[in-house]
Amino acid sequence: MNDMAIINDVPTDIDPLWAGDGSQLPEWFVSALRVPREEGYVEIDGARAHYFRWGDRDKPKVLMTHGLLAHSRCFAFIAPFLAEDYDVVAFDLAGMGDSDMRGQADTAARGREFREIAQALGMFADGQRPTIIAHSFGASVALTAVTEAPDAFGGVVVCDLITMRPEVLEQYWKLSHFAPGSGDPDKPNKRYTSYEAARARYILSPPQPVGQPFLLEYMAYHSMRREGEDWSWKFSPEVFRRNSDPDEWLAIGQRLVQAPGRKAIVHGSKSQLFTRDSVEYVRELGGHDIVMIAVPEARHHLMLDQPLAFVTALRSILSIWEMG
Repeated sequence: MNDMAIINDVPTDIDPLWAGDGSQLPEWFVSALRVPREEGYVEIDGARAHYFRWGDRDKPKVLMTHGLLAHSRCFAFIAPFLAEDYDVVAFDLAGMGDSDMRGQADTAARGREFREIAQALGMFADGQRPTIIAHSFGASVALTAVTEAPDAFGGVVVCDLITMRPEVLEQYWKLSHFAPGSGDPDKPNKRYTSYEAARARYILSPPQPVGQPFLLEYMAYHSMRREGEDWSWKFSPEVFRRNSDPDEWLAIGQRLVQAPGRKAIVHGSKSQLFTRDSVEYVRELGGHDIVMIAVPEARHHLMLDQPLAFVTALRSILSIWEMG
């Protein structure tokens, strides 16, 4: 099954609940949402996987995804800037955004999602190898994808993936009161009587101010769905039913360096999760050939802080790789 609709010249993601009358939105953002895109679902193992697609099907392929509990719209205002030169797909990981939960949420199953969505959308046709761009948790999953299928993809751009020395990461978990896999898969999502009540509970992880507050409102609105008169979160609690071995995260530096194929890192210059010491750590592990670009004035959620600078970094990496 492949259900889709073409969206042309209508900024359909703008809703008065988060945008007011839209008069304060910058022209670059409104123009990006007007770039023609396809929105649809493909059926994988009996579940619907949601995606957006921009650009020319004959151009080189780019496959994008998001962080934990987020959704593909974090790239909906980024991907249009790549559409002139690439065939770009952004998809919701299973159980997040508008994608149904399917199968298990363990590391291997998550890694297969990249191949499954690319196969369903014909991105491997004629021997093409999509380049992956993924943020945070999605970038960890992308490393699994390219490790399991090194010949399927043309490279991976890792966007602010938490990468710390093991002892530093353990201290970070302790101070932030955060542990991998936190969340109860048997606890249903809370329902709220109004959008405003739900919005008040939306926070970024890790918490941070954002350089472009309207983008935070945009992401928050599209993280929720209306259920009758109530509002609730889009993600499925089943995403927490996974094996989250802390050792996997403690070894993330090695996984990053050892993953096959071309790799690049884009991170926020003020990120808590990929710092100046992270750069040194990756180099010490042997990642001397990995291009690392710091987006000035950006934190972990760099597309919400410095979206146009983030676009510039991505375009630069893709252009260099296209030139071989």
